[in-house]
Amino acid sequence: MAAKIDRASRPNINNAIIKTDTYTHLSNYFMKSDTIPADLYPDGPRMLADIGGTNARFALEGSPGKIDHVITLACAEYPEFVDAMRAYLERCQCSAIQHAIVAIANPVLGDQVKMTNHHWQFSIEATRQQLKFQTLLIVNDFTALAMALPILPHEHVEKIGGGSSRSQGVIGLLGAGTGLGVGGLIPIDGRWHPIESEGGHVAFSPADERELSVLQYCWKQHDHVSAERLVSGPGIALIYQAIAVQHTASPERSLSTVDIVARALDGTDALCIETLDCFCGMLGTVAANLAVTLGAQGGIYIGGGVVPRLGGYFATSSFRRRFESKGRLSSFTAQIPTLVITAPYPALLGAAAILNDHLTKNTVNAPELAQPSPHHLTESGMRS
Repeated sequence: MAAKIDRASRPNINNAIIKTDTYTHLSNYFMKSDTIPADLYPDGPRMLADIGGTNARFALEGSPGKIDHVITLACAEYPEFVDAMRAYLERCQCSAIQHAIVAIANPVLGDQVKMTNHHWQFSIEATRQQLKFQTLLIVNDFTALAMALPILPHEHVEKIGGGSSRSQGVIGLLGAGTGLGVGGLIPIDGRWHPIESEGGHVAFSPADERELSVLQYCWKQHDHVSAERLVSGPGIALIYQAIAVQHTASPERSLSTVDIVARALDGTDALCIETLDCFCGMLGTVAANLAVTLGAQGGIYIGGGVVPRLGGYFATSSFRRRFESKGRLSSFTAQIPTLVITAPYPALLGAAAILNDHLTKNTVNAPELAQPSPHHLTESGMRS
């Protein structure tokens, strides 16, 4: 559940219209800052945030579903979480925030939050008081991303391979970035409910000799090798080093994940090409494991910062072949569609939905099942 902090009293404030020259569009959900809707929230804009291990993304929602003033800040540039929050508010010249929600790449188990992939740690209540918010919700980032799935525009979802979704089927979600996020949606009593998970920390399971060799390389450095250790942005660099050792080659220690991916995509480095192929296969295994664990006949969605940047390569990579290679359950996974989320800031949509449900005294749910299961896809075509 979301950790929530509220004050009993609600101070009166004036609505704020914030001007900025930079904004991001996401279909009808993101709007130009000079567009003033008639249904502005009476208590001012709401603050939304999506915090990963590398970047902190902030935005304002001035009226239902209208999100703008999206700014990305580097986490490393701010000593504390509250410093990044204040920096964003100062940039927007906005002091009229009463309600805020933060989706964070971390378990949320109480008032104290300590990030897994960054040094930030903070008290939710102390942060709320410092920023003088009435409401501050902190939720897992993949819980927020899951909440966005039913309302994502179809043009921001790309299908990889075959399969078709079953109406009201359970939906799985995973995404590689600084870490490996896992979540999903379950239909209960006519509504979508998010699954809170730290599934990225399950033990990594190799599917072939090459991956076993990679795992053995990692065991020399780590007692426990999670799926996240390899199926993530930093994991690509680790795979590269392990494969270089397999080939008795000397890896370029200064080569970053960005460099490895770039060389693989332009076909100039055989070791980088093999590394990216290995990564996509590993991701296929993780996705298939999630599919059979959840019985995800509504589809498996892929978010995070890595896969959307692979472009057309991912569609023809080893990912889908591995996803369908599930032994006696291969026919089961072959029927499940896999879909890449290409929207720029999808977790902000889900975070806005969670905050709105909280403020309207509903439980933390996604949209009603009266809406169709998101993105019913057939085997024809790459896009929904």
